[in-house]
Amino acid sequence: MKVYFDASKLDHQDALRALWSASFPGHELRGLVSDQWKEMGWQGRDPSTDFRGAGFISLENLLFFAKTFSTSFQNLLMKQGRKGVVFEYPFAVAGVNITFMIMQMLDLDAATKPRTFIRTVFLQMLSENEWAFDLLYCVAFVVMDKQWLETNATYMQFNDILKSTRVQLEKELMIDDVLRIEDMPSYSLLS
Repeated sequence: MKVYFDASKLDHQDALRALWSASFPGHELRGLVSDQWKEMGWQGRDPSTDFRGAGFISLENLLFFAKTFSTSFQNLLMKQGRKGVVFEYPFAVAGVNITFMIMQMLDLDAATKPRTFIRTVFLQMLSENEWAFDLLYCVAFVVMDKQWLETNATYMQFNDILKSTRVQLEKELMIDDVLRIEDMPSYSLLS
């Protein structure tokens, strides 16, 4: 969480290139600073400026989603199956915001013992599966998208949708039978 995106680091550059390749297979990236990034929903030509809020982990989350649930990722990225949707959210920037929202929800910046019960529940899941955060991220993205479509939201309502996504995730994580991220009812939205 405390690792900030650093465009001068080769592993960070490689992760960006890997995200491009996973997002747009067969389409050559012309540069780490390019108008091409706007196609993915970055705010400008340089995606590195959009990682301010959540750092390098938000890039890792997007990459995990792209590689692990490629069908869901591609459907959201390419806005497939959208009927009558007038307003869309910027995909990549939404992904960074989702990482930040999860970090806040789980109170992950707390240096000492958990201050919230939801964090305690999640830390137990994480102790049993090192990919729990990444899986929760993928679930959060599809939940956010589903709520976006169901409410016919506009860009100005993005923060409201993010809050409602957080509430949904918290409810699902607190269900007695949910012992792993894969047990969450919304996990079934992933493909």
